[in-house]
Amino acid sequence: MIQGAHHIAISTPNLERILGFYRDLMGFKQVSDAKWQLGTELINSVLDLPDCAARQVMLRGKNLCIEIFEFSEPTVTDKHIRRSVSKPGLTHMCFDVTEIDKEYARLKAAGIEFHAPPQDFGAVKATYGRDPDGNVFELQEIVDQDAPDRLFS
Repeated sequence: MIQGAHHIAISTPNLERILGFYRDLMGFKQVSDAKWQLGTELINSVLDLPDCAARQVMLRGKNLCIEIFEFSEPTVTDKHIRRSVSKPGLTHMCFDVTEIDKEYARLKAAGIEFHAPPQDFGAVKATYGRDPDGNVFELQEIVDQDAPDRLFS
């Protein structure tokens, strides 16, 4: 069952500038900082990007996390008909769920489009889909009870 919202995600061409606002000015706590390189198939499939590379930072507030991406690949162009998750601006909204595989099946049966089935990232299982207007959302199930970005028990 969907438990509520977990995070919003923003893609930015300048990570340090946006961290200066959300982390330093607004007071969100940085809980992770990661990078992935070209050829990371697991991430490529979930993001629906053929080959991407980025730095990702997770910030945590009292009841909302903000995930920020700075993509080095792919190069952003305005030729995309479907808005890519690598384009600067809000990239997706995330819904925290239990039993992600059942939620995925229920929504898929209702005609909702997904980039990939739920993927196991270790501490979390996740997938991205698109609402009827093409906006990207994420379903996630945090399986690590001690995850630093866990909002719901």
